[in-house]
Amino acid sequence: MPPSERSPLLDGDAQSDSVLHRIKVLVAAEGEPSWTDSYRFFLFGSYLNVFLLFVPLSVISHTLNWDAALRFSFSFIAIIPLAKLLGEATEQMSAKLGQTLAGLLNASFGNAVEIIVGIAALLQGEMRIVQTSMLGSILSNLLLVLGCSFLAAGFKFQESNFQVTAAQASSSLMTLACITLIIPAAYHTTILPKDAQDRLSSFLAGESEIDSGLLVISRGTALLLLGVYIAYLYFQLKSHSYLFEAPEGEADEPRMSVVAAGVALLLTTVVTSFCADYLVASIEETADRYHIPKPFIGLILLPIVANAAEHVTSVWMAMKGQMELTIGICVGSSIQIATFVIPLLVIVGWIAGPGHELTLFFANFETITLFTSVFLVHTLIQDGKSNYMEGLMLVTLYLVIALAFWVV
Repeated sequence: MPPSERSPLLDGDAQSDSVLHRIKVLVAAEGEPSWTDSYRFFLFGSYLNVFLLFVPLSVISHTLNWDAALRFSFSFIAIIPLAKLLGEATEQMSAKLGQTLAGLLNASFGNAVEIIVGIAALLQGEMRIVQTSMLGSILSNLLLVLGCSFLAAGFKFQESNFQVTAAQASSSLMTLACITLIIPAAYHTTILPKDAQDRLSSFLAGESEIDSGLLVISRGTALLLLGVYIAYLYFQLKSHSYLFEAPEGEADEPRMSVVAAGVALLLTTVVTSFCADYLVASIEETADRYHIPKPFIGLILLPIVANAAEHVTSVWMAMKGQMELTIGICVGSSIQIATFVIPLLVIVGWIAGPGHELTLFFANFETITLFTSVFLVHTLIQDGKSNYMEGLMLVTLYLVIALAFWVV
């Protein structure tokens, strides 16, 4: 039809059809599962989702102010399936969006539970819970999850191999992050005057202001670590991505559309934030009433819940012989905690103001525990091979640390 004979009405209809088509492609691209199929898989694809029943129980127990042990237990159990759903939604989005964007998504949401629990505890002034839960997340990934993965692979294969250069680069960055935690501890022990040390101890107990020098060191280091983390993402996803590529395998067919997975990710994050807030609010009363050491709760119990998704995925990948993915999940998640989540929490505390300041000073016992754990992992992955004995060593060290923090 010549331009002079076109009808504006027809042009409007054509534009409307074009817009509707674009929306349709965005919501459910051709070949992608429908929204119904996506959410059927998301909600009923795992027996673990039965524990989602504890989400309303967590809300009800908190609203009606039930016994602290019930509030803690319901919120604790509710976060387990939520962590699995967060991992599932991220994985489904990653399947369609490519390696670079998938890496950014995993960086943002892979440790969503740790970030949510950490911010909730920070805003409630629970500095020790923040520090021990972050440290516990690192130790859980490096020792428990990686150890169980090596054990599972060792029972199926006599020896497993992985890309040694990538593993060494990751473990070296983890060592750098560990060293940055030693420097504030050294400053506190050797440079800080005795009266300032007393003020710092009082601050950690929530009683007074913190030393300004330690705040400067912590905030400056946090900004530098965030810069290093961004550089590591570029190194891993762009400039040296070939080092981190796993061998070609059968690609799993996506079970959710990209938009459905994104909406599910957002909603699950919101629900998790409420359960995490209820969990943190019940910790102190539960610890006092039932004589459970708060460091043990923060270091052992909370990270096991938060790392539920990584634990299941890592062991499953190891049993399939995909050790590059296993190393990436365990060591990569620890790097995210040490160089992204902890610095982020320091900055959030900085913005939140007095009473919420978080530093990178960890107690000497905790710093030594982290250093020995990173040293053992760095030693075991140097040769690019793993077996069940190495897994047993990692799990044993984790159990020793858990026992020590129960006593502490």
